Amino acid sequence: MQELALSRAFTLIEPGPVTLVTTHDGGKDNVMTITWTMVMDFAPIFAITTGPWNHSWAALCDRRECVIGIPTVDLIDTVVGIGTCSGADTDKFARFGLTRAKARHVGAPLIRDCLANIECRVIDIVERHSIVVLEGAAAWIDAAREERRTLHAVGDGTFVVDGDRLDRREMMRSKLPDGV
Repeated sequence: MQELALSRAFTLIEPGPVTLVTTHDGGKDNVMTITWTMVMDFAPIFAITTGPWNHSWAALCDRRECVIGIPTVDLIDTVVGIGTCSGADTDKFARFGLTRAKARHVGAPLIRDCLANIECRVIDIVERHSIVVLEGAAAWIDAAREERRTLHAVGDGTFVVDGDRLDRREMMRSKLPDGV
């Protein structure tokens, strides 16, 4: 084995798929790319990491709601483009040709171009670690969408794409909580 700089250890563990998070600040919609998203337990509780450096931060703190959109591999250039410009001076929906859909429980829009969307409310902000904890209010999936492979950021500008699905449900059945 070869030693890896400890400062690069985060590239060995990815937290989940890259997501597009939409917000609405009371006047306009915005969307940001988030490469650190995680599920917290077998409940609709999620966490993302972002902070004051991000234009959507104020909307998350003030409105306390958002939508997590789950893009697929065919949207990689859109995902990267969204993440490399600011909503302070760019209408990202127009620039990247994203299609909005009205959410049921929050003011932020769903993104029709994504495989799935989760409407969320902010339930906690852990400023010390720039973590926003979200509770899901509704989830939507495009079951007819052919492309279902999601993107996973390595943290150095490269991505891993989901591959084959391996089914071990039977083997794990007695170990999973009821309903999973």
